[in-house]
Amino acid sequence: MVLLAHIREQFRLSLGSYGRRRMTEELKDLGFNVGHRRVGRLMRENSIAVKRNKKFKATTDSNHSFNIAPNLLKRDFAADRPNQKWAGDISYVWPREG
Repeated sequence: MVLLAHIREQFRLSLGSYGRRRMTEELKDLGFNVGHRRVGRLMRENSIAVKRNKKFKATTDSNHSFNIAPNLLKRDFAADRPNQKWAGDISYVWPREG
């Protein structure tokens, strides 16, 4: 019961981010001789689990009011001479918005 109280307190202090391994290290620093399997079992039995946040994923906004560039090539990529038609993909460039 004392160990479980310390687990709950350390979990609260870590803002719910400590799993069994970091919790075990924290408890060892407090002077408890405990293994990560016991800590994991106690956390599992008492429904103490880390809540992982999903990263925000930006998606394409097709409903915008910006001008759309005209399609000048119309999928005709063949050129008579060099430097007549240029194409590129800049999807790897990060905009300032992130």
